[in-house]
Amino acid sequence: MQGRLSAWLVKHGLVHRSLGFDYQGIETLQIKPEDWHSIAVILYIYGYNYLRSQCAYDVAPGGLLASVYHLTRIEYGIDQPEEVCIKVFVPRKNPRIPSVFWVWKSADFQERESYDMLGISYDNHPRLKRILMPESWIGWPLRKDYIAPNFYEIQDAY
Repeated sequence: MQGRLSAWLVKHGLVHRSLGFDYQGIETLQIKPEDWHSIAVILYIYGYNYLRSQCAYDVAPGGLLASVYHLTRIEYGIDQPEEVCIKVFVPRKNPRIPSVFWVWKSADFQERESYDMLGISYDNHPRLKRILMPESWIGWPLRKDYIAPNFYEIQDAY
């Protein structure tokens, strides 16, 4: 099922994939990493002027990584603002996504956290460095295939 924003993107020849709606009725779209920066600028101009949140997750062990953006269209006098969820999937080997820091400044710490926990590099981010883990930390703790350094499983004593 195609939503309002998806129909608008199709009308203007912008490549995406509709992923339907979530349980609250919010439209979810998939954007290719190479198209994300230009579509982000277009969405901002279209009225999605607020980045509510950005997060990332590991889709499956050894599989893709996803960067998720929740955007809101805030206008004066509107009590139910329009929202959209954008998902950008990248391979776990060299995961790179264009940063939207220059479109929505609130992406700063959120993209840094996704980098720190999952290793997704956000191209053109002004301060992409670890934010939660020490700089010397090896690996990406929220990946499903992550093995903690010096971790020894407790064995049965019997």
